[in-house]
Amino acid sequence: MTASATPPAIPAAPQPPVTVRVFLQRFSSTPRGARLARHLALHQLHSWGVPHGTETSETAAVLVAELAANAVTHGLVPGRDFELRLALEPGKLIVDVSDPRGECRPPRPGEMRASAERPGGEEGGRGLVLVAALADRWSVLDRVPVGKIVRAELDLPSR
Repeated sequence: MTASATPPAIPAAPQPPVTVRVFLQRFSSTPRGARLARHLALHQLHSWGVPHGTETSETAAVLVAELAANAVTHGLVPGRDFELRLALEPGKLIVDVSDPRGECRPPRPGEMRASAERPGGEEGGRGLVLVAALADRWSVLDRVPVGKIVRAELDLPSR
């Protein structure tokens, strides 16, 4: 028998650490589901190194609470859930809340009017005004195959 020559081992290139963390969860389209989404988001952020009580954590909690409440109120389809997705990327946190009602879309950034400016002084709409004030960016996206995603992005302080 002849010994076959094995090629020399090539050292593996060092891999950068994973820098994107994602949390994805569906919740019942109820006020209880919206509260649970906020609580779990805070817990997840804490486990990622964004401690409870910090400005980032508190701002994220308000964003999740408002977007989840909107999904429950305006995106409700009986028997269908809403979904929360958090993505912690280098330098930013992305909060996506999706629901199955694509035809019921909120105004785009820059199109919102305060309730006093609306015809008939109708109530509501303050949640997205708050989202616009707190988020560094926000948008409304299509959800495939059906529905919409409201996304809020929060720039993170440098460490």
